[in-house]
Amino acid sequence: MKELRIRVLAVEFVAAGVLSWAGARLWNSVGTLPSVPLAAPVVLALIAVFLLAAALSIRARLKAQRERVPGAKGVDPMMAARAVVFGQASALVAALVAGIYGGTGVFLLSYLDIPARRDQAIYAGASVVAGIAVIAAALFMERVCRLPEDDDHPGAASAV
Repeated sequence: MKELRIRVLAVEFVAAGVLSWAGARLWNSVGTLPSVPLAAPVVLALIAVFLLAAALSIRARLKAQRERVPGAKGVDPMMAARAVVFGQASALVAALVAGIYGGTGVFLLSYLDIPARRDQAIYAGASVVAGIAVIAAALFMERVCRLPEDDDHPGAASAV
C-alpha cells in the first residue's frame, strides 16, 4: 500500500479552494449563497478524534506486542490495513471538504460586516481547522501502522 503524500492533499485542498471561491462568487452574483452548516466542523472534529483514538489504541497494542507483555492483545494485520485505508480515505475527503470550506470562507471575508455572513465565515474557518486535524490524525494513523523497513530494500517501508 502506498503512503499518502502531503503534496497530493495540498494540491487537492488548493484546487478545491479555488473552485469553491469561484463558485461562491458566481453563486452569490446570481442568487443567495448556501450557508455553511454548523455541523460541518463538528463532524470533521469527531472524525479526527475517532482516527486519533484508533491510532493511539493500535500504537499501544503494537508496543505491548513488541515488548511481549503477557496477555497483550495483538494487532490483526487486516484490521491495521483497514485502519490505514480508512485514514487515507478520510484524509482525502477532509482535504477536499476543507478546501471547499476554505474557498467559501475566503469569499465570505469581504462580507464580515454582515452578522450572518460573519458567522458563516467562522463556521467555514472552523471546518478548515477540523479538516486539517482529520488529515493530521490520518497521517499519524498511517505512521503507526507502518511496517518496519526491509533490510533487502532500504527505504522501502510502506504502510501495512
